[in-house]
Amino acid sequence: MDNITSEFTLSETTETPSLTVEQAIANLQQKEDLSDRYYAAWWLGRFRVREPLVIDALLNALEDEDARSADGSYPLKRNAARALGKLGDLRALSPLINCLECSDFYVRETAAQALEMLGDKTCIPQLIKLLNGGIEAAIQVPGKPHLSQPYEAIIEALGSLGASEAIPLIEPFLNYSVAKVKYAAARAMYQLTNDSTYANVLIQELQNDSLQLRRSALIDLGKIGYYAAAKPIAETLAENSLKLIAIKEILEYQLNNQLMEPLSDQSIQLMKLMDGLL
Repeated sequence: MDNITSEFTLSETTETPSLTVEQAIANLQQKEDLSDRYYAAWWLGRFRVREPLVIDALLNALEDEDARSADGSYPLKRNAARALGKLGDLRALSPLINCLECSDFYVRETAAQALEMLGDKTCIPQLIKLLNGGIEAAIQVPGKPHLSQPYEAIIEALGSLGASEAIPLIEPFLNYSVAKVKYAAARAMYQLTNDSTYANVLIQELQNDSLQLRRSALIDLGKIGYYAAAKPIAETLAENSLKLIAIKEILEYQLNNQLMEPLSDQSIQLMKLMDGLL
């Protein structure tokens, strides 16, 4: 195939690919080795190979009901969904919406994340449907390490997509017992209302005793571009690499919403905070 390019995000390393695009597509299309197919789907998304034949192969993999692991899960579907979200081709919209009804919790979770990446509001009704039953339905599945639905991913997607009609369903999760779901609700409520009360919930969590939860809170604050969180992020006890990513996202939000040159005082302050973390 000609004119195939790979793209990288700033957060990814530029390691030498272990496959060619042709090999990855061939591995994805064969039926003998599920692990090779799984890796090929990951690889095509990881290296952002935006090519029609690649999209076709990933869509076929997404709908392959036979590619199941011994425990009955669908690892190929998960990686195909994740890759399609990264590649941003709207041909994946309807197939990803269909995946929200998959029996595999992790396929539903990855599909919600991929739909958030695609940014098309068409999927909002199907995402809202997964919140039916409200907080009372958000229970731990017996014998499984997850809830009945991927609430964190669903709520984050609804917030990013601007689904204001979901506010009554999201708001109760601000009091949910699982911290990351609560953080997702605070993040989404800020995005949907622009009320700083919800962002300040996340700032408070930067003092949480758990490093994992401090990481989650600072990542969420970066995703919503909340300027007032930049200094608390810089001061929280977490890896500088993660703090830099979060503050960089806040800076990008500021620059995208700045109407004219020169740089605003806020943008300059954010750059200074980043310099201090290097």
